[in-house]
Amino acid sequence: MKSVILALPGNEQLAAGLAAKVQAEVGRMTVRRFPDGESYVRFETPVDGRNVVLACGLHNPDSKIPALLFAASTARELGAARVGLVAPYLAYMRQDKRFNEGESITSVHFAELVSRYVDWLVTVDPHLHRRSSLDDIYSIPGIAVHAAPLLAQWILAHVDSPVLIGPDSESEQWVSEVARGADSPWLVLEKIRRGDRDVSVSIPDPGALRGRTPVLVDDIISTARTMIATIRHLAGLGLAKPVCVGVHAVFAGTAYADLVAAGVARIVTCNTIAHESNAIDVSGLLAEAVLNLTAIRAAVPASGSAP
Repeated sequence: MKSVILALPGNEQLAAGLAAKVQAEVGRMTVRRFPDGESYVRFETPVDGRNVVLACGLHNPDSKIPALLFAASTARELGAARVGLVAPYLAYMRQDKRFNEGESITSVHFAELVSRYVDWLVTVDPHLHRRSSLDDIYSIPGIAVHAAPLLAQWILAHVDSPVLIGPDSESEQWVSEVARGADSPWLVLEKIRRGDRDVSVSIPDPGALRGRTPVLVDDIISTARTMIATIRHLAGLGLAKPVCVGVHAVFAGTAYADLVAAGVARIVTCNTIAHESNAIDVSGLLAEAVLNLTAIRAAVPASGSAP
């Protein structure tokens, strides 16, 4: 029996693309809000005995998590053989340590929660700066696919004489991987962050940028403060307008408009979060990971039921 892929609201395109690539059925599910704001979930496609894949990007997560967990729990209750989650953007990964006394390490708690409700997870470049893999905090099988080769291919095809610039020392390994694929030199910024929206940067070797197109590369573009500070710094040095390339187009608040206004040649992101800047398609990577996990899990019983 074919696997069935069900989209949480706003993820219909993701579900359709995955279904076409993995030869699965696109199922029907109603998710809506009651007048008091509570979530309503109803499966319209039978899931008894089937592999269920829930498609749900988790940007702006707090409005999505209850319905996602209700859907996963209901699928199991209705007899699904196993339930997987495809979340191209995985939330609650950035609070990965206790920076201040009394803080919740939400990456750990969210991983524990999700691991109780689904049997496997696929995502794209989660924020693993202080983790070696998803296995450090998730107790279910998970695949984190890497968009670096796709970013490199896009840069090779669209940018003349690029030089890649990473946001900070933590990005060095990731940016260098993209640079190798793009056959490009690279460097990382020296950054001082005083708050979520207060960032200053400096470029260790401005001479390396002469005669080249700066390409600012980051995994998550959220407030865009680091990119904006870098653009201003480049302008002060009389260098070319940069191309900004990111994996996840979070763009909190007015970040996208602010980044455009700062003076960029182009802004390009992957389609992990639907946005007008999307130009790099990760659906093939996601589909391959889903096929790998469903093949592995086919011979393994599903994990225990959610509480």
